[in-house]
Amino acid sequence: MAETVARAVLEGGPAGFAGRVVDIEPPGDELKIPFRNGYEHFRATGRQQETAEGTLPVYEWWERTELPG
Repeated sequence: MAETVARAVLEGGPAGFAGRVVDIEPPGDELKIPFRNGYEHFRATGRQQETAEGTLPVYEWWERTELPG
């Protein structure tokens, strides 16, 4: 039996951030996505969006953290 992977739509974030539909595991209120020597942080909005992959929850960008170095 195949596992179902949860997916989400991301809104906002830095220019050049290409991943707009991403896998989320486990689904929660916040996501941390690695990008250019740091992490982009997204929060659940409570909204949903129709996509080619079905109706997905929408997460909105709210902050970036840099990795040391």
